Amino acid sequence: MKLRRSTTAGIVAAAVLGLAGIVPAVATLKPADRPADQSLKALGMRHGLYIGTAVDTDALVDESDPTYRTKVASEFSTVTAENVMKWSELEPTRGTYNWEPADRLIAFAQKNRQQVRGHVLVWHNQLPEWLTEGVADGSIDKEELRALLKNHITNVVTHFRGKIWQWDVVNEAVTDPWATSDGVITYKGFWAENLGPDYIADAFRWARAADRKALLFYNDYNIDAFGDEGPSDKTFFVYKMVKDLKAKGVPIDGVGSQGHLATQYGNYDALQAAAALQRFSSLGLATALTEVDARSQLTEQVKAGNSAEINPRDQASAYNYSVLMQACLADRHCLSYTVWGFTDKHSWVSYTDLGDGKGNEGMATLLDENYQPKKAYNTLKADLAFAGGPLVQPRVPQRANPGRG
Repeated sequence: MKLRRSTTAGIVAAAVLGLAGIVPAVATLKPADRPADQSLKALGMRHGLYIGTAVDTDALVDESDPTYRTKVASEFSTVTAENVMKWSELEPTRGTYNWEPADRLIAFAQKNRQQVRGHVLVWHNQLPEWLTEGVADGSIDKEELRALLKNHITNVVTHFRGKIWQWDVVNEAVTDPWATSDGVITYKGFWAENLGPDYIADAFRWARAADRKALLFYNDYNIDAFGDEGPSDKTFFVYKMVKDLKAKGVPIDGVGSQGHLATQYGNYDALQAAAALQRFSSLGLATALTEVDARSQLTEQVKAGNSAEINPRDQASAYNYSVLMQACLADRHCLSYTVWGFTDKHSWVSYTDLGDGKGNEGMATLLDENYQPKKAYNTLKADLAFAGGPLVQPRVPQRANPGRG
């Protein structure tokens, strides 16, 4: 299909996404262009919206599974490293960096004219043992730890400078209401425990010093909608936190809502999710859906192939994907919608215990283990194809915040 380019939309997209020399177009579908025949990325470009996936870099180079590479290239306009940009993978031995897997992903993205989300600079998980053990045994004190964090951020952002569109600078820095005895949200994890919450502002400043143009995001889960705005409302806590960072001149550009959902819960609707994104963007921040999936419980009936058990889960999964897509479309500052893996063949949910004690959850992605589309895949296509003005408009340009002070 030939896409007609819109001059105005092209200016908008170029202002937002010119980091890698990629100038996307906002496309207009003709009546003959059936949505079922279009890729997710082509349909997303109707709105200047980038559709992305987390990428398993081992699967990407697996010569026995060429379909994985083909799907990553053909369906998505932005990619995220599932693991190979995390600290334990980049610097397993102190002072020795392993850039090759991440560089390979970036080369793949450049070849296929895709943008890259950098994930992740600061997180309390997947840290190298030399770092955590050094803190635990006292051989790394607070002053050295802070210097190591600054050095890591500076080295990583500098290495990838000019190749990353959005960085998840700080990831999952606050608690969940069920994680504390009183339900009050506060700061959590290795970095808060050892450096205090000021490390968050420092991380953004260090990242900006290393790259003046990349968009810098705070990223977290369970911030899909606001609650009662009380002490147990995680979304409200994050909202106040990023508002305070902005007020202090910290160079934060956006908030990423991960969007890890599950069909067994009573999740939010599209109006609630849209209201949350729009409230974050009202602070002058970009927004993004960064790690979307919708897992289901793999009961014995599901494992046995009982369609009466499988079909409701497939439909509920499609609904959850659609809620977040509609919310993103409704917020012009929502720049990208990224799924955390696109096939059950390579899904973190399939090999992770997410709360049932047995790891018996799955069916979380858009395609099954044989790369066949599920209802969620076609529902996202329909959302992208059938949405339009006046409520759905092209994305708003977002420029990197230089910060102050």
